[in-house]
Amino acid sequence: MTTLSTPTDEAVVYRLTAMDRCDSCGAQAYIAAEINGSELLFCAHHGRKYEEKLRSIATSWHDETARLIDAV
Repeated sequence: MTTLSTPTDEAVVYRLTAMDRCDSCGAQAYIAAEINGSELLFCAHHGRKYEEKLRSIATSWHDETARLIDAV
C-alpha cells in the first residue's frame, strides 16, 4: 500500500516575497527564471505569456503561482 502525504503549511517555504516585483509590469512576482546568469522575475500573467520562449533558454524556472490558488 502506498501512502501519500501532503506538506503542511509549516513545511512550505517560498523563495519569492511581496518585495519581488515583475520585471514587465511591477506586480508581485511569482515566477523567477535564470537566463545567462541573470534572474528575471515575472507576475503570473507575464510568466505564462513568455514561458514557452523562455523555458527553452532558461537554466532554471521557479514557479510559485500555486500560491495564488492556495490563497483562495
